[in-house]
Amino acid sequence: MSLPTRDEAQKVLEKYTQDSYLLHHASMVARAMEGYAEQFGENRELWYTTGLLHDLDFEKYPEVHPAQSVTWFKEWGYPNDLIYAVEAHAYDYSDPSVRPKTKLAAALLACDEISGIFYAYKKLNPISYGEMKVSSIKKRLVEKTFAAKIDRSTIYLGCDSLGVTLDGHIANLIKFFSALN
Repeated sequence: MSLPTRDEAQKVLEKYTQDSYLLHHASMVARAMEGYAEQFGENRELWYTTGLLHDLDFEKYPEVHPAQSVTWFKEWGYPNDLIYAVEAHAYDYSDPSVRPKTKLAAALLACDEISGIFYAYKKLNPISYGEMKVSSIKKRLVEKTFAAKIDRSTIYLGCDSLGVTLDGHIANLIKFFSALN
């Protein structure tokens, strides 16, 4: 199994995704995943690439997401760990039997949806990600009407599976996202 380089992965992302929000979301999740890889002593390239490509099929095939990505990744010979994590991050609407059982899958689940909370918060409060406060993000997270389409239950399951508290997770993401615009 072969992992694409960052440049190759970015080109694949840009081939299948044109939506500016989805491109930014992919960058956010990739940075968060890389941050956790560093924290846990895991493979930074694998974790980054998993985050970058986790929603590869979403723009063109939202009704079957992530099944099309999983098919492509298998055809392209991507690592099984990446494939499993991408499949497991959408367990709640694609295959409820596939739950995050690896640290990589748990991190993807924890980082994916909450990135949308950060993005929405930034849209309303034009400050850098690094200037955000844990309490402010947490307050928005519990407001069901704020970014209402974001599934909070997956964030909580991801945190539990990863072994991080919600406050710790938010603090980590503020740190991880601080380099993003």
